[in-house]
Amino acid sequence: MQKRNYYIEIEDFLADSSFQLWILFKIDEQGWEEWTLENQQRAKLVEDARLLLLAMKVPANKISSSELTAAMQATWIKIEEKENGNKTIKHNPVRYLKQYWPGVAATLFFAFLSLWSYHNQLDRDNSIITYKELIEDNKEGLVEQTNNSDKPQIITLSDGSSVLLQPDSKLSYPKIFTGNERKVYLCGEAFFEISKNTQKPFFVYANEIITKVVGTSFRVKAYSDQPNVEVLVRTGKVKVSSNELTGTSKNEIVLLPNEALRFLRKDLSFNKITNITEDKALVSSVGNIEQLSFEFTDIPVEQIFKTIEQAYLVEIDFPKDKLKDCHLTTSLSDQPLSEKLKIICKSIGNDTNFEMNGNQIVITSQGCN
Repeated sequence: MQKRNYYIEIEDFLADSSFQLWILFKIDEQGWEEWTLENQQRAKLVEDARLLLLAMKVPANKISSSELTAAMQATWIKIEEKENGNKTIKHNPVRYLKQYWPGVAATLFFAFLSLWSYHNQLDRDNSIITYKELIEDNKEGLVEQTNNSDKPQIITLSDGSSVLLQPDSKLSYPKIFTGNERKVYLCGEAFFEISKNTQKPFFVYANEIITKVVGTSFRVKAYSDQPNVEVLVRTGKVKVSSNELTGTSKNEIVLLPNEALRFLRKDLSFNKITNITEDKALVSSVGNIEQLSFEFTDIPVEQIFKTIEQAYLVEIDFPKDKLKDCHLTTSLSDQPLSEKLKIICKSIGNDTNFEMNGNQIVITSQGCN
C-alpha cells in the first residue's frame, strides 16, 4: 500500500480500489484514515478525491439507453449555458464537442468511469459484511491476533483447536470459550484444525458466510477486498451458510473431505466444487498442511517432527540423541497441533513433554519407553 505515498493526482486515488471501498462503503482495512491525517497537504488532496468520487456515484440499477441519452443532452445544455453566460444556445453538439473537447472529454470520462465501476462493483450497499461489523456484533470480550509477518503464525485456542493464520490476516476469538458455541472471526486466510466437541459446535464467521463444524480440518479464505470467499475441507464435515446479516435466506451447503465451496459475494451465491483437482485456483493455493500425510507406521520420531515443521512452518527443538532410536506408529490426521504433540509425547513416554511459544516448540524427554 506504500504506492499511495506517490499519489499526486486525484485520478490516482480514484483508480485505487481500496480507496473506493473506504469512501463508498466505510471499509478501511488499509488504514486510509490514519494515513490521510499524517499530512495536511495530503488530506486536502484526499478530500478533493473523496468529493469527486461521491459526486460520481450513480444508482446501482440499470440505466436504459434512452435515459442515458436524455442525461447526456441535459449535460450538453448545461455546459453550453455556462460557456455562453448562462444563455441557452442551440448549437450542434458535435461541433461543440470539437471546440471544447479537452474539458468535456474529462467530464465524460469520469461519467462513464462511474457507470462502469458501479455496474461491475460488488453489490455491497446491502449485502456486504465487514470484519469490523462482525466483531462489534459479538458481545464477548475478544482477543485479536494479526499476522503482519511474511510467514504463517500458529494460534492455539482455549479448547485446543489450532489455527494457522496466513500473512495479512487477522483472527478474533474469546480468550476462553463459554456457552454452547465456539465462535471466531476471520479476515484473510487461515487453516483450522478443530477439537471435537459435539456439544459445542465451532463457527467461523468470515465476510458474508458462516462455517460450522464439530471437529475437522479445513481452510477459509476471506479477504475483504476480494470478490469471493473459499472454504476447502481436508477432513471431517463442514456446513457453510450465508450470514443472516446479509438479509438473504439462509442456504446451507455441506462439504466433505476434498470438497470446496466458492461463495460469490457479488450475487451471494454458492458454487460447490466436488473435485478440487479440476479447479486451478484451488490447486495452486493448497499448502503443505493440506498435502502432507499424518499417518505414520514405524516412522522415526525425528521424521515425524520434520513433517510437523513443514506443515505448520514451526521450529521444533528436541533432544536428538535421546530420541534417535524412537519409532512411532500413529494417526494424527484429524488432530489440532497441540493434540498431535500430546499424542507423540505420550507415545514416547519417560516424562516427555512439550511447550509452545508462538511458532517455537520445545520437546523435553528422557528417551523412549
